[in-house]
Amino acid sequence: MKKKIQLFGIIVLMLGTIAWSCSRNNNKRIIVAADGSGDYTTVQEAINAAPSSSKETTVIYIKSGVYKEKVVVPANKQNIHFIGEDAKNTIITWDDYSGKGDINTFTSYTMKIMGNHILMENLTIENSEGLRGQAVALDVEGDQCVFKNCRIVGNQDTLYAAGDNARQYFKNCHIEGTTDFIFGSSTAVFQDCDIQCKKQSFITAARTPQGQPFGYVFMNCKIKAAPGIGQVYLGRPWRAYANVVFMNCQLGDFIRPEGWSNWHDTDRYKTAFYAEHHNTGAGADTTQRVSWSHQLTDEQAQKYTVENILGLNSWKLK
Repeated sequence: MKKKIQLFGIIVLMLGTIAWSCSRNNNKRIIVAADGSGDYTTVQEAINAAPSSSKETTVIYIKSGVYKEKVVVPANKQNIHFIGEDAKNTIITWDDYSGKGDINTFTSYTMKIMGNHILMENLTIENSEGLRGQAVALDVEGDQCVFKNCRIVGNQDTLYAAGDNARQYFKNCHIEGTTDFIFGSSTAVFQDCDIQCKKQSFITAARTPQGQPFGYVFMNCKIKAAPGIGQVYLGRPWRAYANVVFMNCQLGDFIRPEGWSNWHDTDRYKTAFYAEHHNTGAGADTTQRVSWSHQLTDEQAQKYTVENILGLNSWKLK
């Protein structure tokens, strides 16, 4: 009898293992390698090969290399998990900028993500254009998009975190730029990120829709500046209801004492919401902040959790 029970247990275990393996294999896997050793040599080819409107996850592995291409993830390409071999050495780059031919800010991107449920890890997205105009590296408009251990590199308008109803999560990322280099209308959390200022200018330019409870929230980030850079603003309101919060972040002495700008003295300060909570460093002194900014109380700060802002626990890819 014991032998029968043991045999039955082994069979159940084997069937479970087979089922688990089959389930994993339902996810389509694609390898991109610039040297030709994968399924495709470009990232765009891999995206094109991914199933459209799929409920299963497509995993796109990208080997180290420089991929000089302009990439689009269209709205019908969802549930894609991009995994780079190494963030510093797996680079997607392009060099468009506003004013180059018929290119404008919103068509200058290196990579544009319109699909929902996208997870990107260990990649650099770069706009290599210098200082000739707005030059977006990453334009993300999809909902429930996650970026982990990524480098988003450019100058003016580096990251367009957009989509009025879109939610995005940036974890352990490096984001650098000059003017308004994090801008747009999405609800986005930046957690444990390095934010590198390369010019005496503005970090954020939010365009938060009216009535949206959260805009851009920076948690436990290190706000840094290139050598010799000073007089940096935390943000200015691109539109009237801009909503930006820095909390538990390290702010260097290059942050301007007033903290926030009103974008050419418009009336946007009356409706914008700019707040800070428990930041540290020489730039965290709030005694000279503009009168229309806010310092969150501990009670007010309690609602600023990743789950409450994004509903992350329910996301398929995270």
